[in-house]
Amino acid sequence: MNDTTKSEQDRVLIFDTTLRDGEQSPGATMSLSEKIEIAMLLDEMGVDVIEAGFPIASEGDFQAVSEIARLVKNASVCGLARSSAKDIDRAAEALKAAANPRIHTFISTSPLHMKYKLQMEPEAVLEAVHDSVSRARNYTDNVQWSPEDGTRTEHDFLCRAVETAIKAGATTINIPDTVGYTAPNESADIIRMLRERVPGIDEVIISTHCHNDLGMAVANALAAVEAGARQIECTINGLGERAGNAALEEVVMAMRVRNDILPYQTGIDTTKIMQASRLVSTATGFPVQYNKAIVGKNAFAHESGIHQDGMLKHSGTYEIMRPEDIGLSETNLVLGKHSGRAALRAKLEELGYPLSDNQLKDVFVRFKELADRKKEVFDEDLLALMSDSATSAAHDHLQVKFLRVICGTEAPQSADLTLSIDGKDHQVTAQGDGPVDATFNAVKALYPHEARLQLYQVHAVTEGTDAQATVSVRMEEGGHIVTGQASDTDTVVASARAYVNALNKLRVRSTKSAPDAATA
Repeated sequence: MNDTTKSEQDRVLIFDTTLRDGEQSPGATMSLSEKIEIAMLLDEMGVDVIEAGFPIASEGDFQAVSEIARLVKNASVCGLARSSAKDIDRAAEALKAAANPRIHTFISTSPLHMKYKLQMEPEAVLEAVHDSVSRARNYTDNVQWSPEDGTRTEHDFLCRAVETAIKAGATTINIPDTVGYTAPNESADIIRMLRERVPGIDEVIISTHCHNDLGMAVANALAAVEAGARQIECTINGLGERAGNAALEEVVMAMRVRNDILPYQTGIDTTKIMQASRLVSTATGFPVQYNKAIVGKNAFAHESGIHQDGMLKHSGTYEIMRPEDIGLSETNLVLGKHSGRAALRAKLEELGYPLSDNQLKDVFVRFKELADRKKEVFDEDLLALMSDSATSAAHDHLQVKFLRVICGTEAPQSADLTLSIDGKDHQVTAQGDGPVDATFNAVKALYPHEARLQLYQVHAVTEGTDAQATVSVRMEEGGHIVTGQASDTDTVVASARAYVNALNKLRVRSTKSAPDAATA
């Protein structure tokens, strides 16, 4: 954790919007229990504000914000609301039980958005700013306001809108780069311009919310901080719409590692970063790219002979931070079929998965089944196992009970499948262009649907012919996009389970209907 002796002026608040903006990523649906688990970890790691959702979007979002508001003890819990009275009232209702509730309301201010999206005149927008912030202040004195598409807003109008929000009672002013359009110098200039021109802005916290469409979200956020912003909106793993948001782990570690030129502090316990990254990846089904900064699999890997030689002599030659700073351990405890519960628990805790006795009992059974098929179980195998455990719920609408395929050089390839649908087993044999296609055809024969397969991806978890395969599928139905994921030493079995996992998510997702605009 950063040096707490620094002045409050150097303190940067971390506003995490993984559960709101992050979940808007196509396919990143999270269950209520997953959202609560993520929120509790964010609170534990020292996040200042948790944007738990968009309460008016759906009953599921409302319930998630309500439950998180009730359970979180330290962080401020925030609900998003457009400028309408219904949105704000719904957010306030969801936040009733929060120890420190925050309402985040927004409206578009760029000429493009006002003309084509809102179809409102600038004066009407200013009136909506005043009315929405004033209404939110009736519920809490912790009100955040955002001008959507702020970085493409004319400066004179942006100043007027920000001044209006401050006069109405906003305590945090967030400047969103909604479409990832700005660059670091421009990001800083906007913050400086507001500080120079807007009366009363020195009495509020200035925040920055940067999208990564041009790959500059983190740079833009840090530039805004250097110019005077003292809150960064970000997400775990950079999750978010389109190319995502500024990544929490990157902005936090940048300020920690380069504190000489970024002399700011956060309250984040960085040793929980890997745990948070893995938890969000598992919950959303979005794998972390291998070369992702801070949390990618290769972030602390060295293959070049020159680099390896340097690392053997001194780790500082090629590593600017220690693995343990983000919660990685160098301990290598090899597990196999003779390993017991204690060893499995210790290894999973090291990997960021503390388990209750009941959870351990279930995972241990799956671990033993895997260990019987593999000589050694590596860390990556356990991570895949935990991911598979999280997506394989006993109460799922659909479950794969039995699968046998016939494949080879001579067609036709076929699949015998037994699928449990709401607890009742159904069996069919189907043919296809290969074993995976035959399996998917069998699922569709037993459970007819209109979902379209957009992506099918397989990668080996470890090396060797006994490696587990992790299969990811992305499916779309009726405008809803979900990602299903599963792992198994049998690629076809993993494919079937991933496909069924996605169908289960689509069934849940189809009950949600979000309003048009939730992109601030």
